[in-house]
Amino acid sequence: MNLLPLIEAKRDGQAISPSSWQQLVCHVTDGTLHEHQLSALLMAVLFQGMDAAETRALTLAMRDSGEVLGFPADERPLADKHSTGGVGDKVSLVLAPLLACLGFRVPMISGRGLGITGGTLDKLESIPGLTTRLSPVQLVAQVQSIGVAMGAATERMAPADRRLYALRDATGTVPSIPLITASILSKKLAEGIGALVLDVKYGRGAFMATRLRARELADALVTLANGCGVKTRALLTPMDAPLGRAAGNWLEVREVVRALEGDGPPDLMALTVDCAAHLAVMVGQAKDLSAARTLARQRLASGAPRAKFDELIAAQGADLDAFARKLAQDTSAAAVRDVAALEGGFVTRCDARQVGELVRDLGAGRMTQDAKVFADVGVDSLAKPGEQVRRGALLGRVHAATKAQAEKAAARLRAAFELADTPPPMPELIAEVVEA
Repeated sequence: MNLLPLIEAKRDGQAISPSSWQQLVCHVTDGTLHEHQLSALLMAVLFQGMDAAETRALTLAMRDSGEVLGFPADERPLADKHSTGGVGDKVSLVLAPLLACLGFRVPMISGRGLGITGGTLDKLESIPGLTTRLSPVQLVAQVQSIGVAMGAATERMAPADRRLYALRDATGTVPSIPLITASILSKKLAEGIGALVLDVKYGRGAFMATRLRARELADALVTLANGCGVKTRALLTPMDAPLGRAAGNWLEVREVVRALEGDGPPDLMALTVDCAAHLAVMVGQAKDLSAARTLARQRLASGAPRAKFDELIAAQGADLDAFARKLAQDTSAAAVRDVAALEGGFVTRCDARQVGELVRDLGAGRMTQDAKVFADVGVDSLAKPGEQVRRGALLGRVHAATKAQAEKAAARLRAAFELADTPPPMPELIAEVVEA
């Protein structure tokens, strides 16, 4: 395929026909395109954009470039959730078993962390024995059996997206909203779901720096997903401070278990409940959000989602006895360092970017897709913006592989905080809901 006419058309601000996008994806999938020409086209898209028809054509072509999950007829609705990523964002791990207990089927295909944003798969794989490598047959069977599965996309699921993303990452074209939209939805549509809730984050610890930019992405995702037959809403949520009190793979799993036992941080609990509530309203399980929130809170407090979480991880190979022993330990890291407040006051800042960077540098995150991740390092017991602390009170704990790393990270964690004599104005947990 000669891409030069497409490059020139997009360079000049013209739309490329859906059939041309479909043909291009076929050649991306079989590896017969020259990367230098494909890179030029991606850069033209970054600067000139794509219209709605182009984005839809690219999305559906990428979905159809590989396997699409097929589920048998069932009264339980198929639903999923996607987050654009943040620091300490472990909502999916609480939400998935909760949804299964609310009567949903949840085929949750998740990703790995990159940079300062954590990845659901890395968190799950900190559980002894657990695998996230499920074949499509295994994933469908598990969802039908227990209502939920959480795995990685197979090599044959949206393979065109995997190749295009690698090239976007190498050419500085990741920020294109049409390309982000196509990448996210090609995989979600391949799950065969009927309802989707999106958590589009913005701020210091998010991919989207501003609420305006986040809304632009949310609008694109919601419009296209609904146009493809998937009932979809997006929640715009700030990510200037970490979500919850922990960041780091195993430390976040510990916090997930506490949340499933009814003792999670208020922001994590509230966001999980709202995600569940929006899905319940979309599929007709509840008449309005108030009733849906009540239903979700009651089910979360029942203990059933905690039991479902054990059922989920056991189905994916986890050693439940080893899991329980690890949970009983105060830490599984080699070195722990408490970070205390040097003065009293109200926490006005806990900078998500600074926290995310230090957690990444401890080894909990990665700069490249193939980097090794250390499961047990990170931070926990974080003081939250708006809370009042006394001098000497705990601002957070660092869990590291060595004492030297713990000391260095402790100084960085202290620098992520600011205190003042008066409490700060607090942003709403959900700034906006974007609907079709």
